[in-house]
Amino acid sequence: MTTTLTRPGPADSPLELAEKRSNQHRGAWAVLITGLALFMASLDNLVVTTALPVIRVHLHAGLSGLEWTVNAYTLTFAVLLLSAASFGERFGRRRVFMLGITIFTIASAAAAVAPNIDLLIFARAVQGAGGAMIMPLSLTLLSAAVKPERRTAALGIWGAIGGAAIALGPLVGGAVTTGWSWHYIFWLNVPIGIILVPLAWWKLAESRGSQTRLDLTGALLVSGGLFGVVLGLVRGNASGWTSTSVVASFVVGVVLLTIFARWELRSDTPMLNLRLFSNRGFVAVNVTAMLLSFGLFGSVFFLSQFLQTVQGYSPLGAGLRILPWTGMPMLLAPVVGILAQRWGGKPLVVVGLALQATGLFWLALILTPTTAYTQMVPAFIVAGLGMTMFFVPIASLVLGSVNKGLEGIASGTNAAFRELGGVFGIAILGAVFSSSGGYLSARDYVNGLRPAIFVGAGIVVLGFFASLLVPNRRPLAIQERNSLQRIKEIPLLDSPRPLSA
Repeated sequence: MTTTLTRPGPADSPLELAEKRSNQHRGAWAVLITGLALFMASLDNLVVTTALPVIRVHLHAGLSGLEWTVNAYTLTFAVLLLSAASFGERFGRRRVFMLGITIFTIASAAAAVAPNIDLLIFARAVQGAGGAMIMPLSLTLLSAAVKPERRTAALGIWGAIGGAAIALGPLVGGAVTTGWSWHYIFWLNVPIGIILVPLAWWKLAESRGSQTRLDLTGALLVSGGLFGVVLGLVRGNASGWTSTSVVASFVVGVVLLTIFARWELRSDTPMLNLRLFSNRGFVAVNVTAMLLSFGLFGSVFFLSQFLQTVQGYSPLGAGLRILPWTGMPMLLAPVVGILAQRWGGKPLVVVGLALQATGLFWLALILTPTTAYTQMVPAFIVAGLGMTMFFVPIASLVLGSVNKGLEGIASGTNAAFRELGGVFGIAILGAVFSSSGGYLSARDYVNGLRPAIFVGAGIVVLGFFASLLVPNRRPLAIQERNSLQRIKEIPLLDSPRPLSA
């Protein structure tokens, strides 16, 4: 008979216990600082949408000005993400992260006091530049500050914060506009930024990537290329998809991105190592994120307007009624984080995309000018569950698909894919909406809304199939625990039989 004994490990010394407590405190501070910064930057994607009617009256703005108030932020945010991540790898992640918070804070104050729509648009564009520095580097700094066995849970919180901030934007914008003034949408960022800058310097450790030289040519090429493509998408509905300016934007953007790809393949110090895209997992997780953002951004954009334009709710009332969908990450993120730590991220992402698509199809089927809000709530809950199950584990899947030295670039790439997915979603669903309906009446709006939501749901289904290609890695904590258990378990030889008398 073989007996298995588990040898007890030696007790931790006081010095080791103090070091463990220090690491836990450092990880907690990292979650707080990066989470607040991410929430601030992500919130401004859609926070201004419910305040646009008030801004139009106060600043005497036309339709084009209102569109650019939203798009200026998204445009600069999307095109500068890769460049900002590269700057952090070269000059120091904490330093560039702090610079991003500073730029974002100053631009927020400028937006709050903007006397006309042109200066507001300019301030929003500068805000986007600051946000582009915050998002990818917040993920890298958090990953470096948290112990491996706690990293999956911490990254799950990070993902849930980003998803909740994007989805809660219309609610926060409506609440602030209704309760105070549209100016406070931007003023709220200022004290947060003032507090975060010294906290980041004090509590976050500086780090750099393996890149020793800055690929300025690559940064200019990718920024110009993405600017051309995104500008074409943003202007397509207003100017016409076949207009000279829109077609020229697409052509210039595609040409610059092609040159960028050739340059990066030949560069000794590329800003974006394109060989990462030979990794099936890295490609799959980025395509999945882009397709989810496509359906989510576009659908939230039009459904929040449906509650106001068709059903007559105030901006705050509309935001509150969409909370069963958009507020779900705040309720369930801890639970989903525990599940991700136990099962890995892929199963949750796959199920989340299926639920998100189901919720959108459900809404597209039942929406009419007279649909009762209570009929929409079950679909909102299903979509909210799906959004939570996607956003919580996605960050750990991104970082798990690359080597540690490439985490900053990988994070920036994934964030760029998500932002571009949102731009695609609003632009293309807007084109579908315009081709079938408009704002002339409640019936006219629903005639455009339903096919747009159907298209958004279909794109999320494509994301579901893409997620099946994402490799599932067992959480590191489980791997280490199993390895330790195998080391501790030592089989002992059978006890010898007593000698015969």
